[in-house]
Amino acid sequence: MAKKMLPAAAYELFSSLLHTVTVIARPPPPTRSSPTVHRCAPPAARLAGEGTTLVVDVDGALLLPRHTLLFAYFMLVALEAGSFLRGLVLLLLYPVISCLGALAGRDAAVRAMAAVAFCGLREGTFRAGRAVLPRWLLEDVQAEALEVTRRAGDPARVVWASAMPRVMVEPFLREYLQVSPAAAVAAREMKTVWGFYTGLMEYDCDVREDMSVLRQKTAAGGDDDDVVGFSAGDSMEFLCSPLSSICKELYVVHTEEQSKWRRLARRDYPRPLVFHDGRLAFLPTPLGAVAMFTWLPLGVALSVVRLAVAMALPYRYATAILAATGQSWRLRGAPPPANIRRGGAASSGELYACNHRTLIDPVYVSIALDRRVRAVSYSLSRVSDALSPIGPTVHLVRDRSRDGAAMARLLGAGDSVVVCPEGTTCREPYLLRFSPLFAELGGDRGVVPVALAVESSMFHGTTASGWKGVDPFYYLANPRMCYTVEFLDRVDTAAVAEGKAASTDVANAVQRRIAAALGYECTMLTRKDKYLMLVGNDGVVAAPPRRTRADDMRVPVRAPTGCR
Repeated sequence: MAKKMLPAAAYELFSSLLHTVTVIARPPPPTRSSPTVHRCAPPAARLAGEGTTLVVDVDGALLLPRHTLLFAYFMLVALEAGSFLRGLVLLLLYPVISCLGALAGRDAAVRAMAAVAFCGLREGTFRAGRAVLPRWLLEDVQAEALEVTRRAGDPARVVWASAMPRVMVEPFLREYLQVSPAAAVAAREMKTVWGFYTGLMEYDCDVREDMSVLRQKTAAGGDDDDVVGFSAGDSMEFLCSPLSSICKELYVVHTEEQSKWRRLARRDYPRPLVFHDGRLAFLPTPLGAVAMFTWLPLGVALSVVRLAVAMALPYRYATAILAATGQSWRLRGAPPPANIRRGGAASSGELYACNHRTLIDPVYVSIALDRRVRAVSYSLSRVSDALSPIGPTVHLVRDRSRDGAAMARLLGAGDSVVVCPEGTTCREPYLLRFSPLFAELGGDRGVVPVALAVESSMFHGTTASGWKGVDPFYYLANPRMCYTVEFLDRVDTAAVAEGKAASTDVANAVQRRIAAALGYECTMLTRKDKYLMLVGNDGVVAAPPRRTRADDMRVPVRAPTGCR
């Protein structure tokens, strides 16, 4: 069967490449009539009619005009779904792609970038369009352009057109801009062979064949359709697209007017952006990508040096040396004093509950306290555990009796215990639901909330879909980063032990107090919600057999399910 499919696949690839070359130089097909072009935004009265269909140029009107060739978005796909090598190839080809775009139009440049970014990627595991790109696309949305689209009388009669492949733009439109399921998204599909992307986009003729379907879907067909196009800028790329052939009027906002438009504020997002994935903490524009690849060799070496310093030297000396390399931290609030020993026995240990930003949150709590702490976690890679400067992590499961016994044993021995009740990291200014188990273990001493904030300049030290073993190296490879540790007033948990208060109420109170200190927003989302959105599973991790000390309960790691 494979032998029969191979010649057919080879023929399809050859014919696709040949057709791509010929289509680039082919002029646009004649339209039924030339649309009337207006150099302004469409007025509300023009779009309010029941029979009016609005065709929106996503690349030209909705997004900021700084990415003419859409290079940064394809670089994100190349780096996050591919590798650094694929991204380097795309960067080296950028001068050629720019010349191609200037000579043959943006469509030719987009095809070239799609070929480099997508060729060889597995279709079934590609999630950059849903997990990575929406964060950056939302930051580039122009508020005035989005307001124009909201003037349409019927949201189902809005056609969203983009030169980017459908897998890059449709999840962003559907999930974060809340585009109606009945609305059409006019974007090309990526060709696949045996479940892998070939890097070839569908032909213009395939798009033109879909025009009749779009017309029937959005304007009920016929020559009397009232279709209005909306674009912006001086580029006439949208006028050359097949979609312009079904428009009676085109409203193209002038560049000077578009320059006055503002970015969509986070509070105005149609859907809040709580979760996103990817290693890059910046948008890889051509200059930004050059800076990253220039820094990368030094960053790798610097991450090893920083890790060695943190593990070999006491905190007071390591802090000064690491600050000289760009790794700093800030302390707010007064940390509680160390436990006082009476009669040779340690008093009950201190319990710290903090929000979860990266896997090294407990390390910075330990640095701020200037003493060792014990960290408890639901999942941690073997590499990260071995490299921890504060010793082995106590691994927990969502079994209340076993987890509670493990933490109570540590507190009874006088250890300071750091727990992240969210169960997983969150990069955005939101707090996930706090599991209430920690509130049941505070006893008479209560629990100390700790508010953590982290700033990274180039890489994120967390990932949902990548290999978690390199998380600390990504964080330590940043040119500059800063942790902020703030100790808040102790929360009394005695009422929980006495049965006078519910542990969920205390957990929610701690969550609200940390959110208020950071200026974040509380949510009821859990680790399961995060992994379902970013990876497509519930975040279950199988822990391999390992040896730990007697007080480190080794149990299979499972995703938390929130408050019980």
